Amino acid sequence: MLRHAFAFAVAACISTSADAQSRKLQEDEIASLLSGNTAVGKWEGIPYRQYFGSDGTTIFAQHDARSARGEWRVDGEEYQSIWPGDTEWESWFVMEYLGDYYWVSRATPPTPFQVLEGQRLVE
Repeated sequence: MLRHAFAFAVAACISTSADAQSRKLQEDEIASLLSGNTAVGKWEGIPYRQYFGSDGTTIFAQHDARSARGEWRVDGEEYQSIWPGDTEWESWFVMEYLGDYYWVSRATPPTPFQVLEGQRLVE
């Protein structure tokens, strides 16, 4: 119930028109969107690229920083990742609004990203 209330609150914040609605992606949609592809966006104001291997590995890369290799999975309606040194998987909803994608969690505002086909860690 809490998740539904949270998703509704996010949808209300993102929506700017009575007809426009955000949509939370489901398990198969998240897996299809990310698997074998690269997400591109800004994390805390810094551009990043993240590749999602079909084998469950993920690589997070930012300019002038060492890349991090972790694991990813989809559990129900959530994308999850775990990184070296972490003890628990971190969860995010993947939302779509007017053709754009957003990472959404309880701790951060909706964060937009684009998806590029294939492994595109380097421009």
